[in-house]
Amino acid sequence: MVSDSDFRFIRDLVRQRTGIVLGSDKHYLVETRLASLQDLRRREGPLQRQVVELMVTNETYFFRDVVPFEALHQVVIPSLADARRRTRTLNLWSAACSTGQEPYSIAMLLCEEFQRLSGWDIRIVASDISRQVLRRAQQARYTSYEVGRGLQPHLLAKYFRSEKGAMGDWTLRDEVRTMVAFHELNLLGDWPELPTMDVIFLRNMLIYLDASEKRRLLGRMRRLLAPDGFLFLGGAETTLGLDDHFERVLIERAGCYRLARPKGA
Repeated sequence: MVSDSDFRFIRDLVRQRTGIVLGSDKHYLVETRLASLQDLRRREGPLQRQVVELMVTNETYFFRDVVPFEALHQVVIPSLADARRRTRTLNLWSAACSTGQEPYSIAMLLCEEFQRLSGWDIRIVASDISRQVLRRAQQARYTSYEVGRGLQPHLLAKYFRSEKGAMGDWTLRDEVRTMVAFHELNLLGDWPELPTMDVIFLRNMLIYLDASEKRRLLGRMRRLLAPDGFLFLGGAETTLGLDDHFERVLIERAGCYRLARPKGA
């Protein structure tokens, strides 16, 4: 059993390292995931990192929720392609990328629908706090169950090869895998130098933070986003009441935002 004192210690540790708030209703989650860990208070380093990684939710799947990727296909990339036709560069960031399905979905969409961007300098950055999930993302190997969640059969046939008997049943082909650069990054910690981003996917992260951390993170994203760039949030997330420098893009259920235009502009 995890005592109330131990739960408070773990709650404070996770919040300090990630900003994620574990409510009292998450006591069961701590007991379930940390049953085998001992002497946590006395041991620094790898054990505490392991605790943080166990407490982070890594739910994801290919083309999750569909609508954001439709918006990317129909509105966002066409708009940016026109705006960047002279520089022929695009920078996209999948923050909190988990095991890689989100950035690889973006890469497949670009390969499949935007052949006119061939020859462009396109950088897809993907980051997560968890080394464990990043290792899986970099391997780009997925089980039959994982490729069956959100991935259309023709994309599976075109961009994956079967790996019977290997760690995963399907491996993403190099032409897509190499489009994504993965980095270990704590969104609430220090960031490495990053390019100005045209698109940022920050989906289903804000729901785990308190209001002050949400404001801080949105402010940092805003300063990194290109003036005509796009920010994607999860379906249950919003900038409303947190950062009035953003305005919602009117694409139904896409969770898409841009920097607000000055009044009178």
